[in-house]
Amino acid sequence: MQISDLPYPDPGVPDARSGPRFLLWLGRGQLGGQLKSLAWGMLHFGGVAGLPYAVGLGVDAVVDRDADRLLLVGALLVVVGVAISVGDAMLHRTAVTNWITAAARVQQLLARKTAELGSALTRRVAAGEVVAVSTGDVEKIGWFVEAVSRFLAAVFSVVLVCVGLMFYAPELGVVVAAGVPVVALAALPLLPRATRRADIQREKAGRATELASDTVAGLRVLRGIGGEELFLGRYREASQEVRKAAVRSARMWALISAIQVVLPGLLLITVVWYGASLALDGRIAVGELVAAFSAVATLLYPLRHFEEIAQAYSFSRPSAQRAARVLSLTRTDAAERPAQAGPVGEPSAGGDLYDPRTGLLAPAGRFTAVVCGDPDLAGRLAERLGGHAVEEPDGDRDGGADRDGSDRSGGAALGGAADLGGGRGATDGPSVLLGGVALDDLDLDTARRLVLVQDKDPVLLSGTLRELFGVPASGAVDPGAALAAAQCADVLDALLQAAPDGVDDPMDARITERGRSLSGGQRQRLALARSLVTDPEVLVLDEPTSAVDSHTEARIADGIAALRAGRTTVVLASSPLLLDRADRVVLVDDGTVAAVGTHRELLHREPLYRAVVTRETDEEQRLAGLGLTELEEALTEIEESA
Repeated sequence: MQISDLPYPDPGVPDARSGPRFLLWLGRGQLGGQLKSLAWGMLHFGGVAGLPYAVGLGVDAVVDRDADRLLLVGALLVVVGVAISVGDAMLHRTAVTNWITAAARVQQLLARKTAELGSALTRRVAAGEVVAVSTGDVEKIGWFVEAVSRFLAAVFSVVLVCVGLMFYAPELGVVVAAGVPVVALAALPLLPRATRRADIQREKAGRATELASDTVAGLRVLRGIGGEELFLGRYREASQEVRKAAVRSARMWALISAIQVVLPGLLLITVVWYGASLALDGRIAVGELVAAFSAVATLLYPLRHFEEIAQAYSFSRPSAQRAARVLSLTRTDAAERPAQAGPVGEPSAGGDLYDPRTGLLAPAGRFTAVVCGDPDLAGRLAERLGGHAVEEPDGDRDGGADRDGSDRSGGAALGGAADLGGGRGATDGPSVLLGGVALDDLDLDTARRLVLVQDKDPVLLSGTLRELFGVPASGAVDPGAALAAAQCADVLDALLQAAPDGVDDPMDARITERGRSLSGGQRQRLALARSLVTDPEVLVLDEPTSAVDSHTEARIADGIAALRAGRTTVVLASSPLLLDRADRVVLVDDGTVAAVGTHRELLHREPLYRAVVTRETDEEQRLAGLGLTELEEALTEIEESA
């Protein structure tokens, strides 16, 4: 594939069982490019290997005063020079093409996996690690893919030089053939230690990146509480740890580089000393000595590629391992169920949304509110309703612990004590059903079109407001109506005031990266309006009004109910203002449905529901359940104890 053909129509299905397997899969996918690069590399390095012999023949021709032979040697040098020049240029071109295409394939795979998993990705993999994989790790993986063909061509030239010397000057050829493997493999015992130090450096760099990402994301809050200096100090400490680790790693690689210089130098001295003694004894010609000297000096160039391939593999192996870890994540239920015999038909319009694991039923065309005592449980339930749950790779079912023992899952895996299925494994239980059809059996694009999930921390991409609303939608909901339902009038005014002169339409006003120029409530309302514009058959909202005041929240609840009339809407919340507008309220406790009714009905008959919604204490719940006489006695006891 040429660079102009990128992106790949289909990047393929990677072998993500381990980092080395992933690298091997990438290499097999670019076999044609690798062979092309190897062919040009053999031409280039073949010319480099042939140069010493041409020089030796020229010296012999001068010593013998053979003009005709000297002309032939001159022509041979021209051919060798052309081979070196053309081969070098084309080797660089094809090797860099392999690098770019490998990096592009990995980026496409990561982008596809991100789109497939959605917000569930960052619940299993830290956001900083995702950034590191999609940027620095991609380049390191591409570097190794590029270096492979050059290394193989260098091996070819080294073998060619050694074999040629064995025939051209056997006495010196034996010395070179015995010394070259020692020179090439001398640094091998140091590679494990260099790799460990490089891994430590990357681990510390990843932590520093995560700390920087978290600091930037919470900069507004940090400034509000005066904590920016504290986090700046932490980042400085992390940066110094990265610097120290980088210096330790560089020292080891410097030692390896020194070995690659010193040992060939010793070999060169040995060949010159031994060859000079042979020439003095008349056992070899002067041209043979010059050729042997030139051949050993030339070997310094291809031998550098031995160090490069070792370094490239050392850096790319953990990068490939991290990429494979991300690419091995799958949607939970789709990973567990056997493959369908044929394509699954799209469910008919107007079907109920039902979760067999929890027993949650959201009737078609109704506004259903779900109350969970655990906010994390609510977030996982929202993801499950959209088919976004993640299946952990086999090596990560320990809760997501890294090598340093830290847990980066944040309690987000479906398996565990707070599991939706009452403690069952992450992949137990059937998929959520829409109209009787399992969501995870549907094509991903179809499932996302039918069910849209907005989590509690939605992201606004930079661009104009018009571009923000340029999402796949039914066309039945106008952006203006969605903005009005989400109570975004003040947001439009703020964007228009901050817009440059000449911008009169708030839809043309620009939003900064992640909407950082807006308050949390303004970002939340814009995201809600964007979700309403899409007009999916089922809309799942996780705490859509947690960052707004009660008056605005009440108006938003009315707007959602009016705009989504006749469409299935599920809102996970504990706000009485939202719950009172819902047609149906479901209480989920310990991963299963505990009660169903209206908000007012559940307030009167369900103490647990009342405790979650009104934040009643145990003592308040006990007093609420007493009769008048018992209440007077309890109050008397409280007064006496006070």
